[in-house]
Amino acid sequence: QVHLTESGGGLVQAGDSLRLSCTSPVRTFGSHDMAWYRQAPGKERAFVAAITWDEKTNYSDSVKGRFTISRDNAKNTMYLQMNSLKPEDTAIYYCKLTWFKSDYWGQGTQVTVSS
Repeated sequence: QVHLTESGGGLVQAGDSLRLSCTSPVRTFGSHDMAWYRQAPGKERAFVAAITWDEKTNYSDSVKGRFTISRDNAKNTMYLQMNSLKPEDTAIYYCKLTWFKSDYWGQGTQVTVSS
């Protein structure tokens, strides 16, 4: 079982920034593709951003240009820098690690953006 822990969520105002972190103790952290997803109230979980083991990145259209995904393999940590936050970014944010063909999820961190 792969354990993932998200942190950095909170309550902010529109236009503010937040940085989310996702850590895992797996020794092979740097060998795995990872991603951020989010789930807003009453909606399904949706893709936000992804980063491959060799640091190629991909973003959903709704966050492109505002969010930046990155990773620090020496710290076993993945980040999501979120700028120019909007009320519609309000959601629980989850990190995902892919190990071969299995996906592992963290417990999520709440981000609330007030208008």
